[in-house]
Amino acid sequence: MSVPEKGNSVSGSKKNNSYSKALKKIAAYCAYQERAISEVVTKLDEIDLEEGEKEKILQNLIAQDFINEKRFVSSFVKGRFNLKRWGRVRIRQELKMRGISDQLVQEGLDLLQPEEYHDTLLHLADRKWKLTNESDLYKKKSKVGRFLIFRGFESDLVWEVVEQLETKDGL
Repeated sequence: MSVPEKGNSVSGSKKNNSYSKALKKIAAYCAYQERAISEVVTKLDEIDLEEGEKEKILQNLIAQDFINEKRFVSSFVKGRFNLKRWGRVRIRQELKMRGISDQLVQEGLDLLQPEEYHDTLLHLADRKWKLTNESDLYKKKSKVGRFLIFRGFESDLVWEVVEQLETKDGL
């Protein structure tokens, strides 16, 4: 009977040890870069913990400001726009996939300056227009338009810019 008792006391400290290790691991994961709550939950699911412990770790990280969705959205929007040159549509889709609320998504997209957004769209369109070797004007416009729409720019803005490029080239 004494053997099972020892086993129980060891497993209790083992569980506590795994909780503290998991907390440190997830805290480091969150400190490395901004994370959405859904990303942290996915990471916690990979670790063998009880459901109550996962929730406790999540609440602890939120309380210590390791996880802040508003900060995440701001960082995500700025990074995807400035580095990857994504448009509002694609950024919105990616944030929604991460479980971010509509209000936070809109607040993040409002951070984009309209003139900078339009300048980026023009720059990408102009570069793609020059790199597209297509003699058929209709096909060229389609290729440039599809490229920009895939990047996440609004279709009405895309076709407006493509028309500007066409008239600028004098075609």
